[in-house]
Amino acid sequence: MKQILNKLTLSLILLILVQFNIHAQSSDSISIKGIPHKLFWENVPRAYKLYSDSIVIECGEKTDMFRDPNVTYNTDNAPKLLFRPDDNFILTASIQHSFASKWDGGAIVIKADSMNWIKFCFEKDYTGAHRVVSVVTKDISDDCNSISIRGNTVFYKVAKADKVITLYCSTNGRHWFLVRHLQMNTSLPIYIGFLSQSPTGKNNKVTFASIHYSAKKIKDPYLGE
Repeated sequence: MKQILNKLTLSLILLILVQFNIHAQSSDSISIKGIPHKLFWENVPRAYKLYSDSIVIECGEKTDMFRDPNVTYNTDNAPKLLFRPDDNFILTASIQHSFASKWDGGAIVIKADSMNWIKFCFEKDYTGAHRVVSVVTKDISDDCNSISIRGNTVFYKVAKADKVITLYCSTNGRHWFLVRHLQMNTSLPIYIGFLSQSPTGKNNKVTFASIHYSAKKIKDPYLGE
């Protein structure tokens, strides 16, 4: 009888832990230091860890966000942690991962709907380089490769001024290089946040740190200030 009770107790504990993990993974009220808005998951990650000033998002295999110009590959199953920003804003964060498999990446993503979004990604490209990549999707994805980075970490800045989005990268978080300057003309509300992807690998752990958000409009897109 004692053995049966012990097994029942163990089963109950395991059930509670599983339920707690499911709840933790699907929470829609996540808070991150540096962002004054609540965040929620779109596509739940394999796992995540939240620290005082950073978050690690682990995606599973065959996860991506892309609408191929040849219309042969359309997917949006990468885990994204999003929030509704102010009308004008500046968001900065560092992105770091191990670049284990081709197309592994971490990104800041801006999304209106499944057909209108921007993915500002730091990914392992087809040559093996650690590449700054911007994907602008208006029905079909416009995929643009920019500079390569020697290490596993980059700093990104995304600024919105009315309908104009400006993307910047930096190796030190102080001196910024303008990567892309475009208009996101939509009447839909937009959301912004963090994405982890592994289109060809088994998984990918991406660390987003040095996160800072401010609700203000940049005056000079070339300076990002």
